[in-house]
Amino acid sequence: MPPKLDRAQVVDTALRLLDETGLDGLTLRRIATELDVKAPALYWHFANKQALLDEMATEMLRRMSAGSPELPDDWREALAGTCRTLRDGLLGYRDGAKVFSGTRLTDSGHTGGQHALLAVFDRAGFALADAVLALTTAYAFTIGFVIEEQAVHPVPGERAPGYDPDRRAAGIDPEYALAAAAGREIFGDFEQRFERGLAIVVAGVGASLKPLSTPSAP
Repeated sequence: MPPKLDRAQVVDTALRLLDETGLDGLTLRRIATELDVKAPALYWHFANKQALLDEMATEMLRRMSAGSPELPDDWREALAGTCRTLRDGLLGYRDGAKVFSGTRLTDSGHTGGQHALLAVFDRAGFALADAVLALTTAYAFTIGFVIEEQAVHPVPGERAPGYDPDRRAAGIDPEYALAAAAGREIFGDFEQRFERGLAIVVAGVGASLKPLSTPSAP
């Protein structure tokens, strides 16, 4: 008799299949086949695909958090490091950013890390509202960046059809030479662009959301 199916087993299988099928090809039926059960067996644990995606995103965050280093005291380093950890974690799964985007976390396990990061901003003298704005802005930048990155490179080392800069440039009217040349920047070195974009976000936080005059006591 096969072992009893549990939520963790379903989620682990779904994350593994995600690398093979991508988000569009990931169905409850495909997961059930992989687990050698009938699709209705999955509905004991997840009412629909969105509920499964919510749990997948939560498990992804658990895994990211388990391997994340201790936060530095400087808010700039803490914010940038958190975004790098998020990007690296999402890139570990095909369509990882799409799965993560717009999902609802299914437990409160993330709140400890969230509190720790907000505490770094608090000690630096930021108002809570400004700290939250800084975090959510950097988060949105990172998620959006990785969605675009994974559209170009759905599988590491492979470029999706339609994203070749030379072919793109050849199809653009010569009158729009700047738009044609921009392709090499848009679809080029994502690592460098992420770091430069992240630096802009961090600098913008420092310039626009100035800390209060008196930081909180440690």
